[in-house]
Amino acid sequence: MCRNIKTLHNFKPPATDEEIRASSLQFVRKLSGFTRPSKANDLAFSRAVDQVAQAAHELLDSLVTNAPPRDREVEASKAGARAADRFRPSDTKHPIIGADQPASGQSRPSGGGGRPLNARSLAGRGERRS
Repeated sequence: MCRNIKTLHNFKPPATDEEIRASSLQFVRKLSGFTRPSKANDLAFSRAVDQVAQAAHELLDSLVTNAPPRDREVEASKAGARAADRFRPSDTKHPIIGADQPASGQSRPSGGGGRPLNARSLAGRGERRS
């Protein structure tokens, strides 16, 4: 629901009115729980979007930074790479194996509940791992 709420500060070129309005709309949708308000709530919903957009404009206009402005195209390509990695099929992902995990096919002692034993769990049982 909040896919259009993006960082709008410190970009070159600066955020457009349309981008600020889209973020404001998504914010009000999230707060209200409505994708589209009923006719009875339409006026309050529209007023809220306008007020959030105005507050966002004021905020963006008053923020100060020493960092150089970010390039939209570079940030978009980074986001695309993150999304491609996130949505890659699981069979092509490489599992992260910690140093304390055995190689596949080997078993490890368990403290119950499928959790591996560690020094703390053994100490609590009065046992010592060798």
